[in-house]
Amino acid sequence: MSLELAIAFPVVLLLITALMQYGLWYFARTVALAAAQEGVSAARVLDAAPAEGAERAAQYLEQNGADMLVDPSVVVRSPTAGVVAIEVSGQSLSLIPGVALTVTQSAQGPVESFVDAGAP
Repeated sequence: MSLELAIAFPVVLLLITALMQYGLWYFARTVALAAAQEGVSAARVLDAAPAEGAERAAQYLEQNGADMLVDPSVVVRSPTAGVVAIEVSGQSLSLIPGVALTVTQSAQGPVESFVDAGAP
């Protein structure tokens, strides 16, 4: 009986640790995606500067994910004319020392603009 416990107990602990690590990674990923979406929402507004989107994403991370996403970075891009994209990356918390799980999420959307009636 004790031999079975000696073999099974480390395996069970490893599975529990792996599940907890997955949960931390998934939550960090969710926070990064939400920050990117917040940034895109701010940068899409008519006459908004792209830097406003990066600032909004950084504020979101500070308020909601400061403990979950380590060393976050926010990058604003414009893949095509009239489109803004924001990429948020960082590392999730790790239960295992020395293991760094990188998280990268991005969102993009068209920039609002006025169009003359009847124009394409």
